[in-house]
Amino acid sequence: MARRRVLNPKVKPALDRLKIETARELGLDDDIETRGYANITTHEVGKIGGNMVRKMIRMSQMNMAKGSKGGT
Repeated sequence: MARRRVLNPKVKPALDRLKIETARELGLDDDIETRGYANITTHEVGKIGGNMVRKMIRMSQMNMAKGSKGGT
């Protein structure tokens, strides 16, 4: 299986925190702690990844909205 690389290594700790936070919110943190990330199902990985993307999109939209409020 190919491993994906993070384009900016400085953001890896933040992505790891987001992954853990999202897994906790979905109630999957105990499964990960027991089996490890390598042994959770693709369905569980997809749930975590999908929710991470939703959160990142939401954060980006909020940042963009903040930036446009002081406009012309």
